[in-house]
Amino acid sequence: MEKQERKSKSHVLALPIPAQGHINPMMQFSKRLASKGLHVTIVIFSSMVTKHTRRLGSVEVVTVDFVSYEGKLSSDDYLKQFRAAVTRKLPELVAELNNSSGHPISCLLYDSHLPWLLDTARQLGLTGASLFTQSCAVDNVYYNVHEMQLKIPPEKLLVTVSRLPALSPLEITDLPSFVQGMDSESEYSFLLNHVVGQFSNFREADWIFVNTFSTLEEEAVNWLASQRSIKPIGPLIPSFYLDKQLEDDKEYGPSLFKPNPDGCNEWLDSKETGSVVYVSFGSMAALGDEQMAEIAWGLKRSDCCFLWVVRESERKKLPSNFVEESSKKSLLVTWSPQLEVLAHKSVGCFMTHCGWNSTLEALSLGVPMVAMPHWTDQPTNAKCIVDVWHVGVRVKANEKGIVTKEEVEGCIREVMEGERGNKIRRNSEKWMKLAKTAVDEGGSSDKNITEFAAELARQFHETKDSKV
Repeated sequence: MEKQERKSKSHVLALPIPAQGHINPMMQFSKRLASKGLHVTIVIFSSMVTKHTRRLGSVEVVTVDFVSYEGKLSSDDYLKQFRAAVTRKLPELVAELNNSSGHPISCLLYDSHLPWLLDTARQLGLTGASLFTQSCAVDNVYYNVHEMQLKIPPEKLLVTVSRLPALSPLEITDLPSFVQGMDSESEYSFLLNHVVGQFSNFREADWIFVNTFSTLEEEAVNWLASQRSIKPIGPLIPSFYLDKQLEDDKEYGPSLFKPNPDGCNEWLDSKETGSVVYVSFGSMAALGDEQMAEIAWGLKRSDCCFLWVVRESERKKLPSNFVEESSKKSLLVTWSPQLEVLAHKSVGCFMTHCGWNSTLEALSLGVPMVAMPHWTDQPTNAKCIVDVWHVGVRVKANEKGIVTKEEVEGCIREVMEGERGNKIRRNSEKWMKLAKTAVDEGGSSDKNITEFAAELARQFHETKDSKV
């Protein structure tokens, strides 16, 4: 018994929202913590994760049957059901893992969108750490709304966000969509309360982590850190594409989608360096028929080779003769191994919805962007891509809210050709190097993760010694 106690480690239980864009960064943070000597278990409430996935590297994976979050973002009932399921199951899980692992859980690491889990952690005698999966700039906007420093809807066309000179003033269209002035009766109005609610116990959590890195958002990080201690620990993408400190860490891990590479890499291998436009609008965006047609013909007009991820549900929206007419220069797939694609030498540009994970991946791999944001945090990310980091251009919609084929063509050409394209590529290379530096041994994000692991280990041993 004594021998087992001496070998026991501090045990972290990680709990993401069961949406792919939240599972991925939580999984990467878990791997980093495990590499620092902690025992880490990630629990995913979803019926879509492969059940035989019991371990990923040094991280134990536990799945609990629950309907996936994907496509349920606008359902308040769903979020209530999810909360009830987690609240009911989590105490059982903690007890089971304490008994089976030999490493008593000491910390609950939870997605910032689940702030109520801090109360659960306290009830279970655990410390609580919250992971914010948006950019720090977006966090600051939501924080200002929570503190009633930014009114909804905004009263001015230009909005100054408290002490964020790099981003101020913002046009209303640069704000997260829920902040732009939605009707309080809207079906999405509860989502504004949901994202702002991340800050409901912001000061009470034992630790706050943000998926960003200090040099990328220095002013935003410093300002939020003036409100309470926060720790940037990103970019949270597989180590193979950054510092290579973690062995065999080439992909995120548990997926809610069925992988189907569709020959992406073979097709890319046949193209010249920097010649391909990669197009993907994430796992949730649903474009109208007219917009899909404009994008399609804009891509064709650019005269560039392009790899376009079109989900099966969206494919019927393509113009009837488009696939045949563009086949010589294009590959359309329903899914792609995005990190592999962005890392491929033939990719010269990423046309993106500007989700934060996709944005960090492009920044980390030095790929210029054409920003086409849709909702949530994406407009603010697009603002940073263009005007703060200078790594891309942003499409402009017409008076009907449609991005025309001429606009698509022009933006692609601006990134792929000419002097502005060269400047964008140079800036992209700069941020790629800074991203790698942040997570490499001794880098700012690596230090923050190391310090957290050391603090948990210290607390664990103090608690264990006090019981002897």
